[in-house]
Order: sequence, then C-alpha cells, then structure tokens
Amino acid sequence: MCNSRAGAPDIRRRQGGFTLVEMILAIVVIGIGLAGLLMALGTTVKRSADPIVTKQLLAIAEEMIEEIELKPYKAEANAPPLACARDTYNDVLDYNGYATSGKICSIDGTQVSSLNGYGVEVAVTSQALAGVPAAYKIVVKARRGTADELTLVSWRTGYQP
Repeated sequence: MCNSRAGAPDIRRRQGGFTLVEMILAIVVIGIGLAGLLMALGTTVKRSADPIVTKQLLAIAEEMIEEIELKPYKAEANAPPLACARDTYNDVLDYNGYATSGKICSIDGTQVSSLNGYGVEVAVTSQALAGVPAAYKIVVKARRGTADELTLVSWRTGYQP
C-alpha cells in the first residue's frame, strides 16, 4: 500500500450553504415581498369597516324616507321646529331643505350620540311621475364625513283614501 498522494486525483468537496451575497439578496427580496403584503393588508384593514358604515347610512336614509312617506300629502300650516327637531312637521313638503351635519337627531330633536359624524339632507320637489301629474320626489342623502355618502330616492303621490 502506498501512502503517496501523487497519483490520486484531487477531490475537493464544495460545502453547501449560502454565500454572503446570496443571503443579502434573499433578505432584500423577502423584505420587498413583505412590504407589498403589508401594504395590501393595511388597505384591506382600513376599509374593513365600510360595510358597517354603509349599513348605518342605509338605515338613516331609510328611516328618514319612511318618516316622510307616512306624512300627509296635502300641505298644512305648522310651527317651525327647534334646532334639528322634526316634531312639528305635518306634511311631506315640510321636510324640504331639512339637513343636519355631523349629527343625527330623533324626531323630537334629541341628538343620537352614537351617530356623531353622520348627517342627513332632504330635498322634496314636485314633479310629474309617469302620467301622475301630482307627485313629490323625495331625495335623502345620508353622509358620514366627506368620504361616505348614500342617496335614496322615493316618490309620494296624492292618492285619495
């Protein structure tokens, strides 16, 4: 047996692992990917309350339209309400121009504290509706701040009981 290495092939084994350059590159790529993921997640989380806000706006607008539609069609004299109260309104036209900003009030004018930041605006106009000469178009806009708005439109005619 010969101990000489003169005739043996030179076998060098390459060790597995990452070089410093590969590791820095991997950190940069993963960092960019995480940054993009966090931005997308942040946008989703920020807008996740929107369905609740939309439902609240819808509830405010529907309540106002229902209240208006239940009033008599024929205009009658009434006393002006105090602040944002609507308790003296006794016909559909009384609601024309009613508006609140940053608050919602009950019919007696009591501010609903859980709806701070919301507002409502009502317009009632006389228009013909598909052959019905006497009809009121009711437009209710419910708002939350300046970003969220929902508009509902309804019609009220002067039917005879």
